[in-house]
Amino acid sequence: MMNTPNTLAFIRILVSPVIFWILLNRDNAALGIHPSWMDFFAGFLFVLAGLTDFFDGFIARTWDERTKLGSIIDPLADKMLTLAAFLGLMSQGVASPWAIFLILTREFFITGLRVVAVSEGKEISASFIGKLKTTVQLIAIGFLIMHWPFASLLLWAAVAITIYSGYEYTKEYIKL
Repeated sequence: MMNTPNTLAFIRILVSPVIFWILLNRDNAALGIHPSWMDFFAGFLFVLAGLTDFFDGFIARTWDERTKLGSIIDPLADKMLTLAAFLGLMSQGVASPWAIFLILTREFFITGLRVVAVSEGKEISASFIGKLKTTVQLIAIGFLIMHWPFASLLLWAAVAITIYSGYEYTKEYIKL
């Protein structure tokens, strides 16, 4: 049950609230840490957590270490990581509330759709567009955390891909 991929997913779950806390406390002068260092630390943790997402999937497929627990906690860890970052960035006024609303609505809808599919004995597996969606979201979050140019543009690109991937998953479910 607790193999390397599942351990990496649990690390993502544990790091998510830390990233959220850092983003919420970025401007807290009482901490005595300059906001740019808070951004750097949040960005560093986010990149490390994002890498665990890649490696847990790679290891699970390569070494045939897929488990039922992993099929539950991996997407949960992904959602917790992006939720922590998006909500923290929205609270800073860096990320558009509308963009976050659209992304989270799609995430909840597709998660629910997958649960319904499983209850019907069907499986909607991750597609290329779903993996692209995650990648673009992670890149947009990284740019937003670091306050880099084009961060908002990347966020809206992530929204477009997120909505399109939701359409693709819905279409696949209807076909099943």
